[in-house]
Amino acid sequence: MSLESLSNQIKAEANAEAETIIKAAQEQAKEIRKEAEKAAKSHLDAALARAEKDAQQISVEVVASVRQQNQNAALMARRTVLDATYSAATEEVSKPKMKGRSKLIKSLVQEAKKQGEKDMTLHPVDTDRKEIEGLKPGFTMGDSVPGLGGFTLVSSDGSVLLDYRFDSRLDSAWKDSLGEVNKILFD
Repeated sequence: MSLESLSNQIKAEANAEAETIIKAAQEQAKEIRKEAEKAAKSHLDAALARAEKDAQQISVEVVASVRQQNQNAALMARRTVLDATYSAATEEVSKPKMKGRSKLIKSLVQEAKKQGEKDMTLHPVDTDRKEIEGLKPGFTMGDSVPGLGGFTLVSSDGSVLLDYRFDSRLDSAWKDSLGEVNKILFD
């Protein structure tokens, strides 16, 4: 065999071996690529599942938060309406020319005569002083007290205080009828 034919044979064998190695490398690369795509798809599916779960949880939390904010806003609005209603009632009761005021004062004086003792001192609200004095309640008249109307009775030793002021009556009536007021305003 000549050197040239030996060289050609070695070259042909080297090319054949290189082709075999290249084919094996290409097959291995295809297999690696398949495995990589499979792993990537698995990671992507897991990430999408987590993202969907997180999005659903966030959606639930946002809805709950908005619902709570709406409830809070409704409660605040109710409170504002109730405060305004109480304010309007207070303003109406405080008017010196409120319809039925004289009748109410007369009724309170009659109640005080039944509950109070003769030695008690009557302390009127300035607005109603003349009206009360005109009714001759039979109690010593004392200094004025603050209030929307009416009076207080205080025992001579100061140990007993009977409150006939419109303020306390309004507060009591408001507390007693708050459920009904809520029903009227909000149902």
